[in-house]
Amino acid sequence: MGKKLTYLEERRSSTLEKFKELQINVADLNKILGDKACIYATGSFGRLEAGSKSDLDLFIVSKVAKDGEKTVNLLSNLDVILAKAELIRAVRNMNLPDFDGDGKYLTCHAVSDFLIHLGSPEDDYRNTLTGRLLMFLEGRAVVGEDVFNEVIEEVIAEYFRDYADHSDAFIPAFLCNDILRLWRTFCVNYEFARRKNISAQEKARIKNLKLKHSRMLTCYSAICFLLYCYKKNRTVTPQDAKEMVSLTPTDRLTHIAREANDPKLAEANDDLISRYSEFLKTTDMPDEELQHEVSENWKAWEEKSYDFGDKLNFYLKTLGEETRFFRLLVI
Repeated sequence: MGKKLTYLEERRSSTLEKFKELQINVADLNKILGDKACIYATGSFGRLEAGSKSDLDLFIVSKVAKDGEKTVNLLSNLDVILAKAELIRAVRNMNLPDFDGDGKYLTCHAVSDFLIHLGSPEDDYRNTLTGRLLMFLEGRAVVGEDVFNEVIEEVIAEYFRDYADHSDAFIPAFLCNDILRLWRTFCVNYEFARRKNISAQEKARIKNLKLKHSRMLTCYSAICFLLYCYKKNRTVTPQDAKEMVSLTPTDRLTHIAREANDPKLAEANDDLISRYSEFLKTTDMPDEELQHEVSENWKAWEEKSYDFGDKLNFYLKTLGEETRFFRLLVI
């Protein structure tokens, strides 16, 4: 008799099945995109933890070429329209929720935009900050995996552009600051949305839970992984970043706990995964039940959120204490 799957393992298994079904449904996109572009999922599908209510968060990224003095997308506007139509059809065939915002976020970015705007004031409002870092932190290729991997390579090269001169003791401060920028953006965007609609208290509380669990985990699991690499080797390499990208947020922490051979980290990881599974299970309730649960037990859930953050903080301190890398995350 086989080992019984944990709740998180069940979610991963069912998500992988849905992901394969999605790829079958959009198989014609391989002809449209060719080697010019990729489409990748983020959110719960990218993290392999989609529930019964999860929608698809997708990004389209095109490679570019020079046309005289201009840089143009290899994926034409008409091909983008065809790609969007295929994606909408697939989502409806699979009875998944329609794309958020009536599809306004389903846009095509150029690879060059991910790199040119990196660190600029335009990075946020153009949505390239979100598109680039979610690709990096929780992205999973739906179509065009080779192009997806190429883009990852280019992004890593940009973050590690000073690596060659400091390879014996490299701290990926640029990358970590960008991750922290994304985290802070999530936080202030939440506050803005909450102030705009103060009457929808329960919905705001549910968003707060997601912010303090899945959003926090996505960002800080990556930082923890990089801290672990630095603690182990006193440097962080581009290959370390690639390995970090290849793992889901929960896998990063489990990898660290296993490889570090630290009983306290192993205990913290078991507790963190258990808490995260409870969060996933609860937020997958039907909407009315979920709102009732949050309304009736908000103080308890608020405390659980803080406890979850405390566990991630334990990871950070255990891996980073007394290192300059950790200090750079604080000051």
